[in-house]
Amino acid sequence: MFDYHTAFSRNLGWVTEAEQEILRTKRIAIAGLGGVGGSHIITLTRLGVGSFSIADFDRFEIQNFNRQAGANVSNLDKPKVDVMAAMARDINPELDVRCFPTGVDDDNLDAFLDGVDLYVDSLDFFALDIRNKVFNACAAKGIPAVTAAPLGMGAALLVFMPGAMSYEEYFRMQGQDPDEQALRFMMGLAPARLQLSYLVDDTRVDFNAKKGPSTPMACELCAGFAATYALKILLDRGDVIVAPRGIHFDAYRNKLSTTWRPGGNNNPVQRLGLMVARRMVMAKRDAGITEQASLDTPIERVLDLARWAPSGDNEQPWKFELVDAHRAVIYTHDTRDWCVYDLDGTSSQIAVGALLETIRIAATGEGMVANCLRRDTESASELVFDVTLAPEPTVAADRHLHFVRSRVTQRKPLSTKALGARQKQALETAVGDGYRILWFDQAPLRRRMAKVLFHNAHIRLATPEAYEVHRKNIDWGARFSQDRLPEHALGVDLLTRKVMRWALTSWQRVTFLNRFFAGTWLPRLQMDLATGLRCAAHFVIVSEQPLQSIDDYINGGRAMQRFWLEATRQNLQLQPEMTPMIFSRYVEQGIAFTSLPAEQQLAQRLAGELSHLLGDGERTAHRVYMGRVGYGPAPTSRSIRPPLEKLLVNTAQ
Repeated sequence: MFDYHTAFSRNLGWVTEAEQEILRTKRIAIAGLGGVGGSHIITLTRLGVGSFSIADFDRFEIQNFNRQAGANVSNLDKPKVDVMAAMARDINPELDVRCFPTGVDDDNLDAFLDGVDLYVDSLDFFALDIRNKVFNACAAKGIPAVTAAPLGMGAALLVFMPGAMSYEEYFRMQGQDPDEQALRFMMGLAPARLQLSYLVDDTRVDFNAKKGPSTPMACELCAGFAATYALKILLDRGDVIVAPRGIHFDAYRNKLSTTWRPGGNNNPVQRLGLMVARRMVMAKRDAGITEQASLDTPIERVLDLARWAPSGDNEQPWKFELVDAHRAVIYTHDTRDWCVYDLDGTSSQIAVGALLETIRIAATGEGMVANCLRRDTESASELVFDVTLAPEPTVAADRHLHFVRSRVTQRKPLSTKALGARQKQALETAVGDGYRILWFDQAPLRRRMAKVLFHNAHIRLATPEAYEVHRKNIDWGARFSQDRLPEHALGVDLLTRKVMRWALTSWQRVTFLNRFFAGTWLPRLQMDLATGLRCAAHFVIVSEQPLQSIDDYINGGRAMQRFWLEATRQNLQLQPEMTPMIFSRYVEQGIAFTSLPAEQQLAQRLAGELSHLLGDGERTAHRVYMGRVGYGPAPTSRSIRPPLEKLLVNTAQ
C-alpha cells in the first residue's frame, strides 16, 4: 500500500517533516508537458508536491523521443496530459491533478490558475502569445512564476515574484510582432548566451518553421533548477534570485553565470544584442535554406539524397529526369570548356562517380538495389545514365546512409592529433578493392606536403585561367550557397575575404595586388600552409590500375565518396587538395594550361616534388583523389543544394 510519508521520507534531512507536509498542500500549475514540462511534473511529484494543474493539447510523437519524459513507443499518439498525469499518479496515487487537455487559452486561464501557489512555465518556445497572457495573469493574481529554458546542454532560469519586476517589464513584448517577440524572449532568457559557442549547426534554429534543437540533458537540468526554486519559494527559505537577475548554467562549458539586466530588454546591452540577433536571423532567411517538400516515390527519395554528392566548387554537373516510381535518367556534363581544374572532364567524372555511389547508398535505405547503366554517347563531355531501382529483401541499409547530408568540407586548420590504427583501417577498407591509401601523417611529411600546397596555390591565385573560375564560383556574402562556394566557407579571415572580394572583380586588380602587395600571401598562408600543417594526415587514394577510361574515373569517384563518408562516420573533417594532382597531369601530358610561362614552369617543378613525395612508383595516372583529414569542429558555413525539383529536366527553373 502507498504511504506518503514513507514514499518521500528520503527528502527529509534536506527538508524538515513540517516542510514536507507544507509541500504536500501546495498546488503548482504547469503549462506545456513537452521537453521540460514532463520532467517538471515528475521531479516535483517526487519532491512531494501534492496538487497540480497541468495543460497541454498535444499528443506524443516520435520526434519527442530525444527529450520528453513521457515519450516512448507505448505512448505514441496519446495525449500528453493523460500520460503525464498517469505517470505522476503512479508515483503518488494521492495526487490531486486537474487536467486541461485543450491547453491553456483565454477561456480557461482563470480556472487553470485557480488556487495555484506557483506557476512553472513549460510552454513551447514559440507559444509566445499564450505565454505572455499566463505570465501577465500570474502578475495580476500575485502568483510567483518560474521559467527554466533548456539551452544547448544547460539551463537558464528566470523568476518573477509578486511586487518585483514583471515578465512584461523584463521582456518588453507588448506591441511587438511575433518574430520580434521570439528574439526578445530568446535574448532575455539567456543574456550570457553560453550555449552559442558550441552550436554546430545554427540552421537547425529555424524561426520560420518554429523549430530548434534540444538535448535531454538540458531538460533534466531545467527540472532540477525549477524544482529547487519551487522549494525555495513554497517554503520561503533560501535566496531567490529574481528578475532582472537570472542564472545560466552550462554543463558543456563548465560555466555558471549570474546575469543582471536592469530594464530587461530595454537595457542598452540587450538592445545591442537584439540588433545583432535581428541581422543574423535575416541573413539566415536570405540564405534560402528550406526543407524539401514531401517525396512520394522511391526514385524521388533516392535522388533527393543523391543530390548531396560532392562536386568541384559545388558545380553539380547533373540533371535528373523521372521516368516512373523506380526509374530515372541522369544527364551529366563536364566543365572542361571553361574550368582549368577539369582536364579532359576527369574532375567532373569523379564527381559523377560520387553521385552514382550515393544513389547506390540511398537505394539501400529503400530496401532496394540501384542499377546504373551508362549509355553509349558520341560526346565524352555529356554522359547519360539510366538508373533502375529493384526491390531486394536481403539488402541492408548501408552504414554510410545517414552521413550523406552531413558530409562537408572543412577549410580551416584542424587538430594534429594522430588517427588511430582502427580509423585508418576503416578508411582503407572503405575505398574498396583495387584502391589503396597513401598516408602522410608524420610531422615531416605534413610539412613537405604543406610546402607543396603553399607553392601550388600561387598558380591558383596568379593565373588568369584560374581567376575566371574563382570569379564565377564564389558566392560572396553567403554562408550557404545552393550552387557555388559560399564566401564564409573559404577558410580565411574577414580581412582576407574583403581583399579577395575586391580583387576578383577584375583581373587588373589581381595583377596589381600580386605585383605590388604580394597579394597571394594572405590567402596562401591561411588556405594552404596553415591547413597543410594543421591536420592529422594528408592522404592520396591511388588505383592499382591506371585511370584511362571514363569508367575508371567514375569508379574512382565512387571510391572517393566511400572514403569521405567513412571519414564523416568517424567524426573526422576532410578537405580536398586536388589542384597539385590536376596541374601534375597537365605537366605529364605536355599541355600548357596557362598563358603565363613562369606559372607553367612552377607547375612543372611542383609536379616533380609531388612525385618525389608520393614515391616515384606512384605515377600520375594512378592517382584518384588527394586531401587532408583530421579532428575538428564542423564548419559553420557550407555549400548546400537546390531542391530536387530544380534539378529535374523539363521543370520550370
